Amino acid sequence: MVTSIILINAERTRINEVAEQLQAINGISEVYSVSGNYDLVAVVRVKTNDDLANLVTKQMLAIEGIVKTETMLAFQAYSRHDLEAMFAVGM
Repeated sequence: MVTSIILINAERTRINEVAEQLQAINGISEVYSVSGNYDLVAVVRVKTNDDLANLVTKQMLAIEGIVKTETMLAFQAYSRHDLEAMFAVGM
């Protein structure tokens, strides 16, 4: 499984529209509207690097209103939610 975080700048008048189109893409598990230097953050979980490349260079490219993206590849996950789920088995 490949996990990626994509930081997105969108045209100001299209942020909500872009977010809705992003969340409809298979492989994007979450989209957040955020404060700071970026408008949106998308969390991507796909099977392969090729799937990620296709998502970023073809599917996201087709969305009008995206001005700029920065894609970060996750190496390892540290999540309290994962630990809680693991220890909750059998309770």
